[in-house]
Amino acid sequence: MRLRHIEVFHAVMQAGTISGAAQMLHISQPAVTKVLQHCELQLGLPLFERIRGKLYPRPEAQRLFEETEKLTRDLAGIRRLAASLKRQSVETVRLLATPSLAFSVLPPALAAWRGRFAQTQCELATQSFGALVDALRLSEADCALALHDPRHPGIVAEPLAEGPLLALAAAGTWGAAKCGQPITIDALPPDLIGLSPGDPLGVRVAEAFEAADRAPVFRTVVQTYGLARALVEAGGGVALVDPFSAALPSPQGLERRPLAPPLPVRLYMLSASQAPLSHAARALVDSVGASARLALQTP
Repeated sequence: MRLRHIEVFHAVMQAGTISGAAQMLHISQPAVTKVLQHCELQLGLPLFERIRGKLYPRPEAQRLFEETEKLTRDLAGIRRLAASLKRQSVETVRLLATPSLAFSVLPPALAAWRGRFAQTQCELATQSFGALVDALRLSEADCALALHDPRHPGIVAEPLAEGPLLALAAAGTWGAAKCGQPITIDALPPDLIGLSPGDPLGVRVAEAFEAADRAPVFRTVVQTYGLARALVEAGGGVALVDPFSAALPSPQGLERRPLAPPLPVRLYMLSASQAPLSHAARALVDSVGASARLALQTP
């Protein structure tokens, strides 16, 4: 059976008459009759009993209908997809980011990018680091922003900006004289807001404490750097956060000090190695890099 045979057969089964099938398919009754007869000729068996001008499906037709119904649903899905693609003929850039980057470097970068690509659609979403890599491998996104190189053979990690890990505290914690000056791990308060041990940056922080022969006390552990910053703003303690989250302006005023010895944090653009970026996606990545570097220069 050809696709046209299946389409006409399915319409006849649903409508129960040649005229009803013709109306469903927006074709003439003779056209339906001709296709149905050709279908039966190809199969080598009749599908309907014709009694007094009416069609009654034979058992073979009932069995065939059950199978073709699956294909008909798939064809309907293809038609909907084709219509959607037609409506969305404009280019789309699919960008993922970890939550902290989505709220720090991404908004100003997207605003600047919009000036050049006003008609390009951009789909933004936040994901955990592991989910970013999976989405790129499955072609569910064009590129992603992260603070860690996954070192995956199918993923390209392009560095965009780099800054030091910062100790973040509420205003008045250290005073103007020490604000901006490096701080050692030994000088940090005993009770810190910690990062999840499963987070790549959290692992590096734990290694830095181990190298300094100090056991950290994390009575509050968070999943995102943005949440750590929010807790600091609320007076919840001191946190070690990435420089991009730390650079966000704060109405309460925050004190920032780089860790000593320095612990560099790098912003990466991740993409699938087998899928080169479009011109619009490349421009958005460049805008993110410029936004991140500008944030690091802000006092």
